[in-house]
Amino acid sequence: MKFQPLFLTLALGAFAATQGHVLAQQAATLTLKHDEGTATVKKNPQRVVAMDEEALGWLAALGVQSRVVGIGSTYFEPQDVQGGKIKANVLKEGFYGRVGLNSPAYIGSWTAPNLEVLTALRPDLIVRLTWDGNQNYDKLSRVAPTVGYKEGGAGFWQKGLRDLAKVFGKQVEAEKVIQQVADVNRANARKLLAAGVFKKYDKVVVVAPFAGGNNWVYSNVRLIPDLRALGFKDGLNTKATTLNVGAQISDEALLGLDRKTLVVLFPPGGKYDGADAFLKTPVGQKLRAQSVVYRPEAFAPYSGPLVSIRNSNEVTRLLLDKVK
Repeated sequence: MKFQPLFLTLALGAFAATQGHVLAQQAATLTLKHDEGTATVKKNPQRVVAMDEEALGWLAALGVQSRVVGIGSTYFEPQDVQGGKIKANVLKEGFYGRVGLNSPAYIGSWTAPNLEVLTALRPDLIVRLTWDGNQNYDKLSRVAPTVGYKEGGAGFWQKGLRDLAKVFGKQVEAEKVIQQVADVNRANARKLLAAGVFKKYDKVVVVAPFAGGNNWVYSNVRLIPDLRALGFKDGLNTKATTLNVGAQISDEALLGLDRKTLVVLFPPGGKYDGADAFLKTPVGQKLRAQSVVYRPEAFAPYSGPLVSIRNSNEVTRLLLDKVK
């Protein structure tokens, strides 16, 4: 019996040490509930993979783009990559040039990432845009904690930004960025109102003309939220959408738009851009007087805080020029 106090002391010490280790681990991690599940993420990660430009935009808005060691994208051609890395001259173009990166590896496309390359990067966080039916989440999660946010969800980029801000301890910065977007939209809305833009165009439609002749309208994301924030009403209601993003539109529907509906041609980037070809069609010719062409930056994401600010400023500039 005389040994029991010593045994109890040792047992309690071991328990306390174990509990301390568990608490320390918990303090160093954060559990996020995102659109693809739940992930336990190490706080303040140093090696991050952005599976797409949207994710890169959130990370850049928080000022942690230097930690991005790998990028997934569908923009790159074979000549843009050398030795598994994106060429330095490419990283100086468009959105990439505005963000600034430290020679990240190219891990393939959003839908078909190179898991061998990804694993070799030893990331401690993977971030991606996602949608219904998107694959590889389980495979990515086996490499590193992975978080995904659905593009068609309400306020999706704000949620992604705020979640990542918790991970990096950048909550104040995230709120400042979100507020900056709102402030820019308010300032530009006043300019448009003063110039009489809304008297001429009170509604708007965002048309994505693809090379080859297919035209889509964006109904929930991809520029349309920024135009709504500027004060425009929807010029067309699309009942059925794909992935809650938009829908293919017929020539007949476009010809039915009234003259007070502004048509913003927002083509996809690079070889998919069909804006010039659209304007040469009979429909494009009829709508030309009420249309503006707004091209995104090279390698730009479709949405996010950095893109929203550019959208607001550049579309405002185009419209002020149009109504002079």
